[in-house]
Amino acid sequence: MTTLIVVLIILVILALTALVLVFARARRKVRVTTDDRSMGIPREILKKIRKLDLMTRRWVNDVFSGEYHSVFKGRGMEFAEVREYQIGDDIRTIDWNVTARTGHPYIKIFEEERELTVMLLVDVSSSGEFGTAAQMKRDIALEICALLAFSAIQNNDKVGLIMFTDIVEKFVPPQKGKTHVLRLLRELLYFKPRDRETDISAALDYLNKVLNRRGIVFLVSDFIARDYRKPLAIASQRHDLVPIIITDPREMSFPSIGFLELEDAETGQSVILDSSDPQIRKRFLRNVSEQKIAREKNFKSIGLDTIEVYTDKPYIDPLIAFFRQRARRY
Repeated sequence: MTTLIVVLIILVILALTALVLVFARARRKVRVTTDDRSMGIPREILKKIRKLDLMTRRWVNDVFSGEYHSVFKGRGMEFAEVREYQIGDDIRTIDWNVTARTGHPYIKIFEEERELTVMLLVDVSSSGEFGTAAQMKRDIALEICALLAFSAIQNNDKVGLIMFTDIVEKFVPPQKGKTHVLRLLRELLYFKPRDRETDISAALDYLNKVLNRRGIVFLVSDFIARDYRKPLAIASQRHDLVPIIITDPREMSFPSIGFLELEDAETGQSVILDSSDPQIRKRFLRNVSEQKIAREKNFKSIGLDTIEVYTDKPYIDPLIAFFRQRARRY
């Protein structure tokens, strides 16, 4: 009887030990998958990344994947294999060396070298924190970058990221895969730039140093900057450069609502203006018009196709229009 009791006690202890081990393993598994701190990413950032993934997936699958592939071609044709000549084959593709060795005509098969490098060159200066419509300019830039990045990996291309202010704040080398794209989105969401102002020239100079082979470069900015035409022209000769201009409607108009204190987001300087003064409004609109005309003139003289996006309108429409226009041209 005593022996039976001892055996039962031992069995109970073993069962409890097994349950503790199972529970511990389960907790460890849960901690790996749900504890955001273990990944170094705050929970709210992961939530935003998942939302971006879901939001862009439909557009990538339904629209941009095919448009992207047809617009951005590979670097050329590369040799794939040889096969026996068939009636109707182009005799110019005959591989004479293989034909001589085998005694039968063989032809070379070529296929498009599909892999491309896409670089997102993103302005993260303080002017991106401005927005009077549904979203700020930085939010629009983030969603556009997500859409382009997912389209790229859908076509097995590499994607890289350069974030800049008046200095290059962050460089993530191009890689493939969804995990890499999620990292890029995390950087765009989570990264805090050191500086506030904008220098597009410095960013383009850095791009030309780190991207040796020809790539597709989307330059995402509000282009509130100076003296960037020359480096823009140099970069456009080396790469397929596409400026994406993000503008808030309030930057294009000046309502009459009395005295306003305006602060430059990048320099921190502020000024008080009487918006009801017709001369002030006229001067403002003239400056805005001159800046827009000068910017468009620069782009046109270099031969760049641009995408203009406004924070109070869906950005999908100008993106689709750009891709379809490019597709018709090619």
